[in-house]
Amino acid sequence: MSKVILKDAESRMKKSTEALITELAKIRTGRANTVLLDHLRVDYYGNPTPINQVATVAVSDARTLSITVWEKSMIPVIDKAIRESDLGLNPVTAGETIRIPMPALTEERRREMTKLVRAEGEQSKVAIRNIRRDSNHHLKDLLKKKELAEDEEKRALDEVQKLTDQYVKEIDDIIAEKEKEIMEI
Repeated sequence: MSKVILKDAESRMKKSTEALITELAKIRTGRANTVLLDHLRVDYYGNPTPINQVATVAVSDARTLSITVWEKSMIPVIDKAIRESDLGLNPVTAGETIRIPMPALTEERRREMTKLVRAEGEQSKVAIRNIRRDSNHHLKDLLKKKELAEDEEKRALDEVQKLTDQYVKEIDDIIAEKEKEIMEI
């Protein structure tokens, strides 16, 4: 029974780490990355639709994104959505292609970004600790119901702690890598 709890805890911790990676991909560094636009939605015939479902988003060089629009009527809509986003980007329209140059980040903006990365990391660590708490609670309940021996419960609690330490370290590594990427000029 304790193995089921451990497997569940590990899979949930893994999902928390993957969610952190996804969130950090949205944070802008000096380089162009198509993931930056993933959360933006445009009005496509009355439906909020992701940009990548109405156009092709590509990285044309290290500091430029290019969007090739499938329908010419979507150009001003996509342009407006990008300008109004909190990304601080200024798209340039050329025919049926929208080019988005990535402006260099200022030192102050880089520091703000690293604070944001740390905050995201801390949220993930809290999620990992909550998973640990839930797992420990389930193990203690099994012990109270006499479905688990005391020594088995102790071993399982140690395993949960090891998992927690492993995933917290992984999160620290991910945060350090992203901070390094942001501070790179």
